[in-house]
Amino acid sequence: MHTILSQTSCRRRQSTRLLVAWFGLSSFFALSASGQQPLSERYEKREFTIPMRDGIELYTAVYVPRDQSQTYPILMFRTPYSCRPYGADAFPGRIGPSPILEDEGFIFVRQDVRGRWMSAGTYDNMRPHVPGDLPIDESSDTYDTIEWLLQHVPENNGKVGIWGISYPGFYAAAALPEHHPALVAASPQAPIADFFFDDFRHHGAFLLSYFGATATFGYQHSGPTSTAWYQSPQPISEDAWTYYRDLIPLAEQAEKYYGDDNFFWQQQIEHPNYDEFWQRRSILPHLQNVQTAVMTVGGWFDAEDLHGPLNIYRHLEKNNPHTFNIMVMGPWGHGDWARRSPVQIVSQMPFGRGLSEFYQREVEAPFFRHFLKGTGQPPGFEALVFDTGLRQWSQYDQWPPRTAQSQKLFLRSDRALSLSPPTADEVAFSEFVSNPDDPVPYRRREDIRIRFTPREYMADDQRFALDRADVLWFQTEPLTEYLTVVGDLVAHLQVSTSQSDADWIVKLIDVYPDDHPVLDGTPEGVELGGYHLMVRSEVIRGRFRNNYEHPEPFAPDEVTSVRLPLQDVYHTFRPGHRVMVQIQSTWFPLIDINPQRYVDNIFRARREDFIPAVHRVFHSVDHPTYLEWSVIEKSRASTDSPSPRR
Repeated sequence: MHTILSQTSCRRRQSTRLLVAWFGLSSFFALSASGQQPLSERYEKREFTIPMRDGIELYTAVYVPRDQSQTYPILMFRTPYSCRPYGADAFPGRIGPSPILEDEGFIFVRQDVRGRWMSAGTYDNMRPHVPGDLPIDESSDTYDTIEWLLQHVPENNGKVGIWGISYPGFYAAAALPEHHPALVAASPQAPIADFFFDDFRHHGAFLLSYFGATATFGYQHSGPTSTAWYQSPQPISEDAWTYYRDLIPLAEQAEKYYGDDNFFWQQQIEHPNYDEFWQRRSILPHLQNVQTAVMTVGGWFDAEDLHGPLNIYRHLEKNNPHTFNIMVMGPWGHGDWARRSPVQIVSQMPFGRGLSEFYQREVEAPFFRHFLKGTGQPPGFEALVFDTGLRQWSQYDQWPPRTAQSQKLFLRSDRALSLSPPTADEVAFSEFVSNPDDPVPYRRREDIRIRFTPREYMADDQRFALDRADVLWFQTEPLTEYLTVVGDLVAHLQVSTSQSDADWIVKLIDVYPDDHPVLDGTPEGVELGGYHLMVRSEVIRGRFRNNYEHPEPFAPDEVTSVRLPLQDVYHTFRPGHRVMVQIQSTWFPLIDINPQRYVDNIFRARREDFIPAVHRVFHSVDHPTYLEWSVIEKSRASTDSPSPRR
């Protein structure tokens, strides 16, 4: 049977400063008040520990409207970041996805997942889904929680929804396989889908910028607790560049911070390749036979979880053709859609006013309202996507749009980009020296900070990289027409290295004309003339170019193909702008440094393994390097910003 938490344990207040806000929950707690009476006057809080099928009990806070004149649907939120504050009389600043939904009345449920905070059990990062009724996974824990709530919270109407941002977004997606029949609506928002491509890894490269975050996920608690049982590593240097630089090589330095105690760090070291350990933690193969209505939400400038929302949407669409499945992608950083900033700004680039409030009122609220309360119409689109060049919303009945046409953009001699392939009389390649002792920064060095996770760089001005001899760049002439790029973006590289390993980073950039005016909402002191807006970027650890599970070295000086998916885009390059592509081999300290001498496990590389290398990027008739993308034609009339149908 469930246990009511004691008043003593409920009222213990967390005193340890947490870093959870950096990982997506800041958007949840930072919203402004709705202007109504306090939550405590509108909702009654009840606390339970709910038994799972194996007897483990999970802390669950239930917020029930005090208005008992009707029944209400349940809207769940499951998190590894704590359901604080604990105590029947203690309320957080927010209990729902938005003030709009709080004002309308739902039964909001917040739960500490297994092995975290006030819940018992053992924690597992991205716990693998195991099909069947008996195994324990996140789907079964959600199922058991819903079953218990339906029986023990009499005010419910029999319908349940789930939502979450970032890691809680994964828990929303993980509830879908073999879901409870009462789970009728789910919104995974910036969800992690696969840890080898989201957050800590990108195509095998380790995000060194996440090094401190490993502490948050790498220690088991000894039992339910309202205070943090882990401590983030204290940087030896206050200078960010020095701190991260001193972490290399990781084999020598990481032990100072984690030793053998951090199980998540040990998992990183022991599984450098996409082996069964990581494969089992992907939720994507299990998104089948889903009957729940799903709205996946993400941000085009999300530095943490861009792979997740795009691929969860795609897998649901492919495997569940008759399920209500829609996608929303806005000009947001991680979780920005849950805030209410007057102007949406990423780095120094403004994208418009009231965008998050528009989403909350016209998209999110109608979605949950329709499927959980049976009122109104659901959003009337398949994909609601924001054009980050025109700064306008569009909606489509298919993503990518059915009218999209494939196109190739070729690297040419003299730093040119062209829709035409190279000719025989052009220089065959461009080359640079990549020196591990002098890596290319991922943003201006003076802007690099010691952070829990990176954020703003996704829309940074890339002019700082043009003076680097180890950054190749190619650009078009100023455009004479609108160029709208949609959907998948893939770099097809023809490269060589004088050593046996290399990373490859590709950036797609919108070069603003020098006379570009300041836009509404531009931060004070920022000039947009000549701004090099990074539209998309990605890295691949070259050893994984053919297979993520079975890496292989490069043959020195041998031309080799490397295919790098850069994720989807929706961006219009305006007339007068240029398209630029930058290619480099280090991106520090966003990712760790590749030694460039092939070793079986870079996490165990020694100082002597880090050596300079000459890298070549080919742009010849026999070895063309190009970007493959899709484009659509958009009339000026089609650039008006539509609202979702209600």
